[in-house]
Amino acid sequence: DVQLQASGGGLVQAGKSLRLSCAASGFTFDDSARGWFRQAPGKEREEVICINSSNGRTYYADSVEGRFTVSLDKAKNTLYLQMNSLKPEDTAVYYCAADFDGNCVSDMDYWGEGTQVTVSS
Repeated sequence: DVQLQASGGGLVQAGKSLRLSCAASGFTFDDSARGWFRQAPGKEREEVICINSSNGRTYYADSVEGRFTVSLDKAKNTLYLQMNSLKPEDTAVYYCAADFDGNCVSDMDYWGEGTQVTVSS
């Protein structure tokens, strides 16, 4: 079975950092498009960072470029989201996702359970 398990969310002050983890099982992250999405209250889900495995490109939301980075521990098959200089507007439920076609899309094949990130001002 394919599973994605996200963790690492919490309450943090503005300007601080947080790292989210997404452990995958049942498939290999490196062979898939993989990324992080978020949904804030009253807003649509948006792509935060996504790595397109079909062309090797990494896509960033304008609002996080320069502050957030994504990395993959292949041995652990775990995807990380390092979030620095957090802002209150980063408050959202964060989801990791994977797509076996290799492309970052809004309706990725598999989604982890969300993890709440709350940034206080």
